[in-house]
Amino acid sequence: MLEAAHSNEAVIPDEIAQIVTSSASYTDDNIIYPALKWLRENMPVGRAYVEGYDPIWIVTKYADIKAISLDNDTFINGDHNLILNTIAADDFIRKDNKGKIRSMNSLAFMDAPEHPTYRAVTASWFQPDRIRNLDGQIRETARQSVQEMFDHNGSCDFVKDIALYYPLRVIMDILGCPREDEKLILKLTQQLFGGDDPDEQRTDIELTPDAAGRAWRATLNDFKDYFRVISLDRRKNPREDLISLIANAKVDGEYIDEDRELDYYIAVATGGHDTTSSSTSGGLLGLIRYPDEFKKFKESPTLSHSFTNEAIRWATPIKHFMRAASRDTEVNGQKIRKNDRLMLCYPSANRDEEFFKNPDAFIVDRRPNQHLAFGNGAHMCIGQHLAKLDIRLLFEELMPRLESVELAGTPTFVQSSFASGLKSLPIRYVMK
Repeated sequence: MLEAAHSNEAVIPDEIAQIVTSSASYTDDNIIYPALKWLRENMPVGRAYVEGYDPIWIVTKYADIKAISLDNDTFINGDHNLILNTIAADDFIRKDNKGKIRSMNSLAFMDAPEHPTYRAVTASWFQPDRIRNLDGQIRETARQSVQEMFDHNGSCDFVKDIALYYPLRVIMDILGCPREDEKLILKLTQQLFGGDDPDEQRTDIELTPDAAGRAWRATLNDFKDYFRVISLDRRKNPREDLISLIANAKVDGEYIDEDRELDYYIAVATGGHDTTSSSTSGGLLGLIRYPDEFKKFKESPTLSHSFTNEAIRWATPIKHFMRAASRDTEVNGQKIRKNDRLMLCYPSANRDEEFFKNPDAFIVDRRPNQHLAFGNGAHMCIGQHLAKLDIRLLFEELMPRLESVELAGTPTFVQSSFASGLKSLPIRYVMK
């Protein structure tokens, strides 16, 4: 144990703590979900002491995670790394970042008053009324993707052939990035979010204890090199795209400083397609594993809204965010001290039996379904309406043509404790 626990502190058993903090656990539902269930039932707020990591609190109940998310004065984002990292990786980020642990300058890493100031730059653009205006444009991209699936003649890897590229094309069109760059953006996104996955991590980073921090920084720099060129052009020659909006936005009368500007693009580009890809493929896997739900959805196309919500809940692409306590406080009977860090486990919240009946099942008409996959409070995902529209339109175009679908191999998942979902979903199907 790295430090003496306080005598009244709920200390998580080593095996459970290692499962929840290990990226490998998120490749197997039969490992991660039983561990999270054990914590909900026995230690909903517990202290984890895992070799190589700073001590953290692991929070697994829906009510606690929601309460923490709503209390942005007590539980803050910006003073520590928002993503769980090893001590070695965090130390590298500090050395590389002039002593600061904040590894990005995007909205998720900000607190008030900085956060609302920069969220306001694009908040109106992501409002439901504005997003609905994209319906025709996105639906056409969805039709193209469904036709591509048809052209695979009854078998494909739904992740690699369809789900990765459909929302990527949507977000690149919205940002104003050339479609010929989609493979580059996809590769960088996979490197950023899948740093622990042998199939997706960078090959130019030596596998030292601080490799995760080095890979994160290298990938961010590659992203910035890419977006810097487009941003400079849009400031001179603005268009009707999101990069033009951000590049020409001003805060306190000045253009946004480069770090915040470039990180804005990175957050929109990566979050705008990776998590949607995971929910899209997760939704199809849900329909395959629960064929009665496939039949129900097939017979009632109007269930596309509730299906979309269930796909997002069931997949929960963002597995955690960290928070740090700004003062001494208490959560579910546990005394949290100033500067303690808390891991908010969203997949656990979204399968909390107190809030979801039969939570492990995929139910296309589940109601109510107030999941926390988009977070809650001030940091609730700014792009949630776009993500929902993406998924809904794809399945509105797919389901009328999809007669049947089944697994053609074993699904595999990305190895990541932060943002992960299906890596491969081989299927056989009949389409018309």
